[in-house]
Amino acid sequence: MPPSVEILMITHKRPDYTRRSLSRLLDTCDGDARVWVWQNGSDVETLEVVRSFRGHPRLAKLHESEENIGIRDPTNWFWKESEAPLLGKVDDDCLMPPGWIEKLASAHATNPTFGSIACWHFREEDFAPELAAPKIREFAEGQQLLVNFWTQGTGYLLKRDCVEANGYIGREQSFTGYCVQLALAGWTNGWYLPLLPHDHMDDPRSDFTMLRNDGDLRRFAPLSAQTNRVDTLKEWGEQLQRSARLVQTASIDPRDYRGARRWLRRMKQRGRRLLTGHSW
Repeated sequence: MPPSVEILMITHKRPDYTRRSLSRLLDTCDGDARVWVWQNGSDVETLEVVRSFRGHPRLAKLHESEENIGIRDPTNWFWKESEAPLLGKVDDDCLMPPGWIEKLASAHATNPTFGSIACWHFREEDFAPELAAPKIREFAEGQQLLVNFWTQGTGYLLKRDCVEANGYIGREQSFTGYCVQLALAGWTNGWYLPLLPHDHMDDPRSDFTMLRNDGDLRRFAPLSAQTNRVDTLKEWGEQLQRSARLVQTASIDPRDYRGARRWLRRMKQRGRRLLTGHSW
């Protein structure tokens, strides 16, 4: 029998983060949950870190890629190769909370239509009940979600049934776009309530962040900061808080998401305006 839950971590060039995040993830694997690691690139220190976990009873597979091929292909590889009924992914800059797998798996078990359900990727103080209230829904056995058409691509569990029904992430598709595709097909996505906050170490408010000043941000800029041309630590912190506001206020009316290309263009423009103040 395959494990009931398998979780992918994609690592790259962050040995200190990876040591913390992978160790924590393995510690949170309850029951028969197992972890797969895809190492992107040949950074020596990071390779040493991931290899040091070889032999851990909950590390199922370690794949080393000489090139950094991003996120989409490793995710699709994992979805194709794993036979687990629940599939997850945790980024190498995230510290997961105890019990998160058990709680999300239980929510999936009692709600067949749940698609991607996730831990809270932001700080607890970024949750605004008055904003979120219109999107909070109660489901079977009292399970609650902050419903949204997408979740972030880390700290989630997704039913294998979703992949079997909707295929893999497309060549020009993000995980966000894939979640929207699931939602339009009738799956329910969102954040588990009560919130399960995980520590996003790239948030300047984290105790474990290596982003302490503007120079650190330039040296170790997260992908989202690079994409949105964020230059200062203050701007990066503001972007994260606006991202939290966006997911609490985004529409859950399917009519706003019909026509994937138009929706993606609109979301990119809106997101850039909200996160950076620019439309480019």
